[in-house]
Amino acid sequence: MKKVKWGVLGAGGIADRRTLPGMMLTDNAELVAVMEVVPGLAPKLAEKYGAKRWYTDADSLLADPEVEAVYIASPVGFHASQVRAAIKAGKHILVEKPVAATSAESKALCDEAAAKGLLMATGLMMRFNTYHQQIKKLIADGELGQVVSCHALFSCWYPDMPGNWRQSKATAGGGAMTDMGIHCLDLIEYITDSKIVKVGGLAETMTFKYDVEDASSALFKLSCGAFGTVDAYFNIPDEAVKWRLEFYGTKGSIITEGTIGQMDGGDAYAILTGGDKAYDATQDRNETGAVKLSGELGNIYAREIASFSDSILNGTPVEVPAYDGARIQKVIEKIYESQETGKFFELA
Repeated sequence: MKKVKWGVLGAGGIADRRTLPGMMLTDNAELVAVMEVVPGLAPKLAEKYGAKRWYTDADSLLADPEVEAVYIASPVGFHASQVRAAIKAGKHILVEKPVAATSAESKALCDEAAAKGLLMATGLMMRFNTYHQQIKKLIADGELGQVVSCHALFSCWYPDMPGNWRQSKATAGGGAMTDMGIHCLDLIEYITDSKIVKVGGLAETMTFKYDVEDASSALFKLSCGAFGTVDAYFNIPDEAVKWRLEFYGTKGSIITEGTIGQMDGGDAYAILTGGDKAYDATQDRNETGAVKLSGELGNIYAREIASFSDSILNGTPVEVPAYDGARIQKVIEKIYESQETGKFFELA
């Protein structure tokens, strides 16, 4: 089988923990080169994952003629310049979110890549969770009836760490909503096949001392008419919370725990009533039994790499186009603006 030859910019961190192990499981991707600026780390990563070459600067990797596609997992502050350089070098691009510092710049880079005939995706890998894809199909098939409400909660304990780039607006752009809430907002749009058309929110540094928010909540309306909320926090102990994703409709509900995250799995339950229920004035809860969803679990990062590689090799649609990431980034910008102004915003 033909394989896409990959290079990785910023091969430590999430690339080493998740994406490179996932790449090793695919049959249509081959790791050719890695780049990492941390002294001594690049050759170790090359040996660990069987890469032919290693580099300590992005330009050298991008000049490698064997590399066809690059995965950019460097800190956010480097994304825009590295994406622009990758476009100039004629490489297809998978870049972690966000693509650039602002949604406008992210969209402009998407346009630049498209103009050169290059594919560009963004790292919203939770779309590849087995249960999220099942839920999307259930909703598309009308099993929930009219979707009326959506909710997601994603959090972690992220105390003050001096020098941490994620805790500075200058290098991260935002806090909990930018880093974690973005996945929830994207999942709700993806699963319902609807866009956020109106949004407001709160975002404050409630507990810690860094200058990005550690607490955030968004309230929005989807183009399908449903209302939604997303909560993203850096100040809840990990063991104290269950990450939840919920969809409610006129024919039932689907509720998950633990499907949001970096692993395929968790639990998902559907309560499907079939609709056409009479009003119960007593409000007695004669609950219909919940059905636990099941499916073949795998590696969401392997699916992410395999899917984008297939798009490069066979022209299949990019499953997570970077334009989608730019859209969600604009939603988050409006959430932050809502915090400052107290207003809701309409989105096209």
